Amino acid sequence: MNTNRIPHIVLAAALLLPVILAGCARSAPYPSQPLVLLCPWTAGGGTDRVARHVAVLLERELGVPVNVVNATGGAGVTGHTRGALARPNGYTLTLVTAELNMLHWRGLTNIAHSAYDPLMLINRDDAALFVRDDAPWASLNALQEAIGRAPRSLKASGTAYGGIWHVAFAGWLNAVGLSPGDVTWISINGAAPALQELMAGGLDAVCCSVPEAQALLEAGEIRCLGLMSEERLPAFPGIPTFRELGVDWAMGTWRGLMLPPGVPEPRRAVLLDAVRAVVESRDYQDFVAQAGFSPTALGPEAFAAFLAENDAQMGAILTSEAFKGVDTPPVGPMAFPYLAGALLTLNALALAFSGQLRRPADLEPMTRPGAARIALVIGVTLAYLLLAEGLGFVPAMGLAVCVLLWRFRVRWLVAAPVAALAVLAVYQVFAGYLGVPLPRGFWGG
Repeated sequence: MNTNRIPHIVLAAALLLPVILAGCARSAPYPSQPLVLLCPWTAGGGTDRVARHVAVLLERELGVPVNVVNATGGAGVTGHTRGALARPNGYTLTLVTAELNMLHWRGLTNIAHSAYDPLMLINRDDAALFVRDDAPWASLNALQEAIGRAPRSLKASGTAYGGIWHVAFAGWLNAVGLSPGDVTWISINGAAPALQELMAGGLDAVCCSVPEAQALLEAGEIRCLGLMSEERLPAFPGIPTFRELGVDWAMGTWRGLMLPPGVPEPRRAVLLDAVRAVVESRDYQDFVAQAGFSPTALGPEAFAAFLAENDAQMGAILTSEAFKGVDTPPVGPMAFPYLAGALLTLNALALAFSGQLRRPADLEPMTRPGAARIALVIGVTLAYLLLAEGLGFVPAMGLAVCVLLWRFRVRWLVAAPVAALAVLAVYQVFAGYLGVPLPRGFWGG
């Protein structure tokens, strides 16, 4: 019997089995699978600390795992964009920071607060200035004088170029009559790696929040020259504010939980109740108090009004004359993708002109790389990306693998079971053991 004539039955069985099994999840109550909490910044920083503590408390409220994913890169563009474009099924939240209202003013993305459904503002965090304990500047005024004497001789960081801590630092320089460019800002994706670089001697100062620097501060490795706040922190009463030191400047960040627009109202209500219970819990209140965070909480409507006001404020700051040197990084976040795309294009052109894309007539079709094979792989990949959310990971990926194996001349009796086993194994590893939610399709919620 010609086994190549059986594929339709085997393929249908391989694809319908996971569909039937997945269909059992239709009646499962929400939430019935792990949630993802996106954090746009590096592990170890203030936002990451808040995200991980909130995730633990949300797990208690919702009864399912809540996995923190650090979606870093692009000065915050990656995480904030990924959260706004996530599937609105109630299984992805984003811990959004003040950069959301800064990135679009700097021309780095078109994602703004209007691209989200605000759930709750959960805290605010004031900027502070730190130097090593053995640094020659014992006070804020001493550091200011050193910068004035030798512009561009010192280096500072705390976040990516143009991030909230960079704006806070530049605002201080502007407030005391210096140029924001008088100190070289080193773009580092978060306070935690910036503080490591400070201790290693690669930086002279770091601007970030007190909770982010708490461990080094309490260990006596660094000292805080001042807090850019209206009042002192109760957890750190010994740190003076900039205004107490004669500098009329205050700036800080905020953090809030948001959803992609379109989450069904019943699921949104469940999440809002859970988040409210977390923020009002003694555990969370003790955490923010001990860490030095401000436990500011605003519900959806008040949070939305705050976002609009803050967006206008950031627009006025970032488009002002004083911040012209801050709003554009030396190298944009799309520089590498453009470079990679250009190199791939040049490589394709080189292959075409060298004849590598032409398949010799005396060779069996599809036995060596050719234009048809390249087009097939690209087409199948695009088809998977288009179908995965609606159809689900298992059937969409199973179909994609089966098509590729079939076109590469693998017998159906081998291709179908291999594709089914491989896809189900991948699903089990990522969704089962690692707790990474994969698209379940319209039948999986």
